Amino acid sequence: MLQHAPTLTRLVGELKKLPGIGERTAFRLAFHLLKTRHTMTSLAEALLAVQERVRACSVCFALTEQDPCPLCSGQRDTRTICVVETSQDLLALERSNAFQGAYHVLQGAISPLHGVNPESLRIAELLERVKAGGVEEVVIATNFTVEGETTALYLARQLKPLGVKVTRLAHGIPLGSDIEFVDPATVQWALKGRSEL
Repeated sequence: MLQHAPTLTRLVGELKKLPGIGERTAFRLAFHLLKTRHTMTSLAEALLAVQERVRACSVCFALTEQDPCPLCSGQRDTRTICVVETSQDLLALERSNAFQGAYHVLQGAISPLHGVNPESLRIAELLERVKAGGVEEVVIATNFTVEGETTALYLARQLKPLGVKVTRLAHGIPLGSDIEFVDPATVQWALKGRSEL
């Protein structure tokens, strides 16, 4: 059937490139878009607008439509910089309302297996921000994966000689969890990072 509709085949192929979208879901989305053509037009316009307007902030490298971004041009505490892997991580931290400092988005994590080395990330720009002065603490908030831990250790080695306090987000047993259901590695980290009451 699809040999008579190569554009539909192309659409399915492009949708399959999105994370978490398999062939069946791609077909379902493609047919939904065909049924609701107004949705297709709106989606195409939104994609083009994002392509044209969204870019990385020249200060923190978060995704933004204005440069510098609202976080960098606002009234944030620039003495503390929180380093994250992606803009999605930054948004997750912002939703918590727990951090009022500045951010720095690395745009990834060190992963030699995937060809991502320190030079591929925004580490040099972070070091320049710290060297410029005024920064007292760098909070490393990379993910708790092998790549995230590797990146955190690399950053700590680069930052400590600059005379800045380097901290890491705490990790352990999530609030509301039963210990019996937590994996052993998380329990181990929680015990190592325990604090006095």
